[in-house]
Amino acid sequence: MQTHSAVTAILKNQSTDPLLTPPEAAAYIGVTENTLSVWRCVGRYNIPFVKVGRLVKYRKSALDAFIDRRTHGGEV
Repeated sequence: MQTHSAVTAILKNQSTDPLLTPPEAAAYIGVTENTLSVWRCVGRYNIPFVKVGRLVKYRKSALDAFIDRRTHGGEV
């Protein structure tokens, strides 16, 4: 059953790389939801997002990658 394996893969991925709502994503990276929305609309930063209908979600791994790309300075 292909459908069953696809659902299983999605659920497994969701537990290891959750999808965050815009308010959750904005809080996670320390900006306002409006700022995140502007960045998404004008393409200021390349933060990948998932869009289903009107819903927008961000993978936690995409936000972590954004933070890593924006990190300057010495080794941690």
